Amino acid sequence: MNNIRRIQEKLIEAGLDALLITDEKNQRYAAGFPFTDGYVLVAREAAWLITDSRYIEAAQQAVDPATCRVQMFDRGHSRSALLQEALREAGVRTLGAEEQKLSHGQYLALETLTGLSLSPAQSILTELRASKTEEEIACLIEAQRISEAALEETLQIIRPGMTEREVAAELVYRMLRHGSEGNSFDPIVVTGKKTSMPHGVPGDEVIREGDFVTMDFGSLKHGYCSDMTRTVAVGHATDEMKNVYDTVLKAQLAGIAAARAGVKGSEIDGAARRVIEEAGYGPYFGHGFGHSLGLDIHEPPNAGPSGEAIMPEGCVSSAEPGIYLPGKFGVRIEDVMILRAEGAEVITKAPKSELIIL
Repeated sequence: MNNIRRIQEKLIEAGLDALLITDEKNQRYAAGFPFTDGYVLVAREAAWLITDSRYIEAAQQAVDPATCRVQMFDRGHSRSALLQEALREAGVRTLGAEEQKLSHGQYLALETLTGLSLSPAQSILTELRASKTEEEIACLIEAQRISEAALEETLQIIRPGMTEREVAAELVYRMLRHGSEGNSFDPIVVTGKKTSMPHGVPGDEVIREGDFVTMDFGSLKHGYCSDMTRTVAVGHATDEMKNVYDTVLKAQLAGIAAARAGVKGSEIDGAARRVIEEAGYGPYFGHGFGHSLGLDIHEPPNAGPSGEAIMPEGCVSSAEPGIYLPGKFGVRIEDVMILRAEGAEVITKAPKSELIIL
């Protein structure tokens, strides 16, 4: 999978001769290879991936030679010399760079190296990555299925006396067993009063009868992330716990119903937030309804209160409202959805319609 052609079309629109890509995720998006310690240069009619001996064989196998040339730098052919040669061959006079991924020092060093004034061009990649291709969506779904399989197995072994850290370890182990390439982020597993912390860190806290357990985790497949959250009860749940869970679920469904390509992220967030506010829990939903994801777990655009960007066709976004009552408990339910012109397609299949009591 690579997106060289799509980037080349954007270069023409932006009036640039080439784009120099240094960020690992953007390199993977462009050339289809994730581990290069070097450069990807995309010019209007050619592209180069410049890497070293550690990755050259894998890069040659992964990269489509019809769209991108793979070159190896070594003592006799430095990385900078190969880049300069490619720039000359492509006749590059206007060169874009990822101003949001480079430090100021790195940006200036690349200008010195290339002899060109770099033009900020991160927006080319940001805009392209916001709208997923069907091939990318297939990768995201595959990652999601891995996470769901891990959750299904982990739910069967959660019991009073287990620690948060033990549950997190089970999720990670089972995701790997089902084919994950790693965690899309460090898993969040919290129980009891800690469930009121949206980003609580798994510790040695012990699960007890009557506790909520919130699990927020994700796997990687072909470099693409999954993300999901489920809140379950152990043994039994109070009426208040059930009411908060039902409120969060209604809010999530309202946000999903409002989600489609062409609307602002704030509109999606607002549909969910109104449900929580009308139930009297408005002050206890502090974060946004959702964030886009893909090669990174957090990508723009976002479906939050300040999300003024239009959600594009093919955008993949989380749907994760929550209510967090300090000192008591919290609930979050998270799915992933694809935004189409006609509405949202939820790709998460794990059960949620009723509070699961283990």
